Amino acid sequence: MSSDFVVGKTAINGLRSTIGIGAAVALIAGILILVWPIKAALVVTLIVAIYAILVGVVNVGVGVVSRSLGGWAPTGHIVIGVLFIIVGVSAFFNLSGTTVWLGFFVPIVLGVTWIVDGIVAFTAPSGGQTRGWAVVVSAIVSIVAGILVALSALWSPVVFVLGLGIALVVIGVIGLFRAFAFGRS
Repeated sequence: MSSDFVVGKTAINGLRSTIGIGAAVALIAGILILVWPIKAALVVTLIVAIYAILVGVVNVGVGVVSRSLGGWAPTGHIVIGVLFIIVGVSAFFNLSGTTVWLGFFVPIVLGVTWIVDGIVAFTAPSGGQTRGWAVVVSAIVSIVAGILVALSALWSPVVFVLGLGIALVVIGVIGLFRAFAFGRS
């Protein structure tokens, strides 16, 4: 067994695992969103608020520790850290309002991300094989879902949440097929 084969097999297994884990998370998140849409949206907002506070604290800490280096960077870290903390605390104490705002903002960003993901799926190496149906379908679903999700910001957060849940379930199921089929002859 050559070392090239071992490295190749390890890389393929790593990619399969990454695709599979991402697909499983998408599937579970999609189901949770469809079953408890309002609670899921509030939980996501809460996670974003906590993340913002933690990132803020880390940035302030980096700014304080690196003050001896001089220049703008330490001050910049402190300023951005304080801004993150303000945003996180504001979101935490106005969870409903922040959830509604995110319901309009996130679809646009997520939609663009899914469109790019679909394009990448079409252009990514296929592991020496022709592209299987799962890759093609996954890429098409990702692009179409990206367009619809980005446009849903204009329609309603409710449409976004339902569309997101359905899209995540479909992408999760297809992704699981991709994970099991990737790198197999």
